[in-house]
Amino acid sequence: MFEDSTFESTGRIHTRSRRWMIATFAFNAAILLALILIPLFYPEALTNKALTWLITAPPVPVEETKPVPRTGHAAPVPTEMPAGVLVAPSRIPRNPWIPTSVEPPTSVTAASLAPAGPGPDMFHGSGAHPDVVQAQIGPTRISDGVAVGLLIHRVVPQYPVIPREMHLEGTVVLQAVISKSGTIENLHVVSGPALLQQAALDAVAQWRYKPYLLNGQPVEVETTVNVEFRLQ
Repeated sequence: MFEDSTFESTGRIHTRSRRWMIATFAFNAAILLALILIPLFYPEALTNKALTWLITAPPVPVEETKPVPRTGHAAPVPTEMPAGVLVAPSRIPRNPWIPTSVEPPTSVTAASLAPAGPGPDMFHGSGAHPDVVQAQIGPTRISDGVAVGLLIHRVVPQYPVIPREMHLEGTVVLQAVISKSGTIENLHVVSGPALLQQAALDAVAQWRYKPYLLNGQPVEVETTVNVEFRLQ
């Protein structure tokens, strides 16, 4: 018995400390896991105070708005220019007035520079305003119906041999500029069968029109010419 109580027992003493440590750790872990899972599966087990702390969102910070100071109307500044006209003093004052603040700027608009009534002004010799006429840019556009009414000489296009043998028909649309003298300028094809386009160009280039008058003056006009090719 005395030999077993000494340190030199050569491993004959057997204790259950390791088993008790594992059992104690498992027991504590089960209690901790139960404390975590019970509120999740059974929220009613918690007190009202705990539920309020879990559910209530944190308060949103509110920024303080600073009041904007209101600026009142500035007091009128005295001026030495009555009615905006600089007048020379009749005598030199002993105590001249020295301004303590900047005078408000005078707004000058185009309406204030315009004369009040009929009469000469600084920009024009008389009160009557000149008439502004917008310059015409490019030829005036007219319809093909108006152009047909101005036509005085028409050349019938020759039907090409190959399209005739193919029984090809169609309409060639041309765009042209009628000069001030009535001749054709800037003639080009807009659409139409390719085999009939050259014949239409050769014929329309020889057409002549009456000059188109605008305000009594002949002007260049732009129009569309339709040349039809039909087999009889």
